[in-house]
Amino acid sequence: MSTEGENKFNFTEDEPATPSAGTPVVDDPKGLWEGFKRFIQNLLDIRDDVDKDQTIEDVKKDIPFRGATTWILICSIFIASVGLNANSTAVVIGAMLISPLMGPILGMGMSIAINDIDTLRKSLVNFGVMVVISILTAFLFFEFFPLQEDNSELLARTKPDIRDVLIAFFGGLALIIARTKKGTIASVIFGVAIATALMPPLCTVGFGLAKGGTQGLGYASGAIYLFIINTIFIALATFLVLKVLRFPMLKYANSAKRKRIARLASVVALVVMIPAVWTFWNVLQETNIKRDYKLFIDKIVANDQVWLQERKEDLDFDNKKISLHFNGEVSSELEAQYRSDIKNYESIKDFELEIYGNENRSVDKISDALDRAYKDLDEKELVIKGLREKNEKLELENRDLKSKLNSNTSLLKDNIVAFSTLSKDAKIKYRDLRQFGYAKMLSSEDFNTVDTIPVAAVKWDSALSDSIQTVREGELKAWLREKLALDTLIVERIRQ
Repeated sequence: MSTEGENKFNFTEDEPATPSAGTPVVDDPKGLWEGFKRFIQNLLDIRDDVDKDQTIEDVKKDIPFRGATTWILICSIFIASVGLNANSTAVVIGAMLISPLMGPILGMGMSIAINDIDTLRKSLVNFGVMVVISILTAFLFFEFFPLQEDNSELLARTKPDIRDVLIAFFGGLALIIARTKKGTIASVIFGVAIATALMPPLCTVGFGLAKGGTQGLGYASGAIYLFIINTIFIALATFLVLKVLRFPMLKYANSAKRKRIARLASVVALVVMIPAVWTFWNVLQETNIKRDYKLFIDKIVANDQVWLQERKEDLDFDNKKISLHFNGEVSSELEAQYRSDIKNYESIKDFELEIYGNENRSVDKISDALDRAYKDLDEKELVIKGLREKNEKLELENRDLKSKLNSNTSLLKDNIVAFSTLSKDAKIKYRDLRQFGYAKMLSSEDFNTVDTIPVAAVKWDSALSDSIQTVREGELKAWLREKLALDTLIVERIRQ
């Protein structure tokens, strides 16, 4: 008989691995369904690879925070602060890889899951020391370092949203699953350290405290909120996975103490889960509000021509109020339309909408528009004046062209009359002439200069022999040169 480790499908002696002759396995829906369920179970089940004792030992080993671990944390905080100050993502990632922050957080989740109050106490103490040292180190860096600019890497750690909750929870799941596997997957641990980003929020808290003022305190509160979200949901994921994997509960010799510790662990677990659920719900609501607010601005408000290129928006979560400050006058009809349109957005439909216009700015806009209109009118008058001058010039050119055309037409008529007379005289002089033509041909011998050569084309009676036609052409050429006073003339015969 095969063992479960040797055969994932748990075939027994009563269940042959190969079907007997005539057994319709493919046609058995129940057999297919059971096989599919076993396949999915073997694909997703992580219990076979769990090393419970080693996992508990490894997690406890990473909880203490002293000696080399303290200096590693301080160095990683310095590196992260430099990366945030220089707005360098690569440097921040490097700091997260060497940071030992994850140990006490996993210890808190595990201790609650297995009813180990001593480990929980150690985890909380080390976690508190870790947070204080991290914030103090970041504060000292930003207090004495000359460059303190609000850049994207810093500001990204001050406004948590629903994505940060999901990253922390699923990152915690991946981390504890990797921890419980026989042979810890180091690449998963490094990846979770980068994804959950525990270091940068603590550095941003130090930056906010060093910056001071209302803005600095706002940075610090937002960053510590993000860090708390990451901590709670990583610990919650650890708690849930260890409960699903049924890690053994720690037993105490004294039954009264065991019950007391079990109640205390349950209370602590409840205390951890309540803020986790509350945080998730609040962040989800805030994310939905921001989404609907952006849609309302982009799709409704931004489409109206109320000089929105200079608008200012304000979203107040606590008082459920949206304020819109326009740099121009907003009509009462448009205000009513905005108040009606906001009701179509579920997450902000109960928000009070306050709209502020600027009538003085509206007058300025009208004045500017009037000035632009006068300027445009002046430019149009200049254009019209230019077009009139151009039109007059074209009319003069048109008259010149008509005059030249009439002159050419007259010359053409004269040429036609002269040619008609010439052709009649040629016919009278040479009775055998059947066709006569005359023109001036452009010619070039060196392909650089152009000469005009008169050409006469003639056609004789076909009854004449070639020799007689040649004689006639010579006589015609001499007569034409004399009559037209030409020095050069070419006579060409028109062939049949």
